[in-house]
Amino acid sequence: MPRPDPTLDSFDHAILNIVSTQGRIAVTELARRIGLSKSPTQARLKRLEAAGVITGYQALLDPIRLGLAHVAFVEVKLSDTRERALTAFNRAVQAVPEVEQCHMIAGSFDYLLKVRTSDIDQYRRVLGERISALPHVASTSTYVAMEAVKEGQL
Repeated sequence: MPRPDPTLDSFDHAILNIVSTQGRIAVTELARRIGLSKSPTQARLKRLEAAGVITGYQALLDPIRLGLAHVAFVEVKLSDTRERALTAFNRAVQAVPEVEQCHMIAGSFDYLLKVRTSDIDQYRRVLGERISALPHVASTSTYVAMEAVKEGQL
């Protein structure tokens, strides 16, 4: 697992804070906002990208406007937690588009999934036909989100 880079300075952190919410900002505007000229700002940005600190840029989509307002968190317990079973589950869950996030958990269950669908009926189908059919799934527990209070930003 990569470790935090202790060589990041206040300008680097300022760049990261801005591009994390405004990925399409012009370098000249970014430079103005952090208090450097364009060339060193651009060099820092390229260095952060090359070092893997910035892994890419993406458009943030509004799931509600896309008809995906239903969010459920699913605890998944596996019947087998040996490495081969974990690998099989990890690969298979990647193919379920409704699973927005998947985290292996140290606790009373093995995985926590964030599942986004249009409504409870679609969620029920996804749970019954796709999630429950993933390799080594022994049981699931669902928690339906009523409101997103904070999402997405570091």
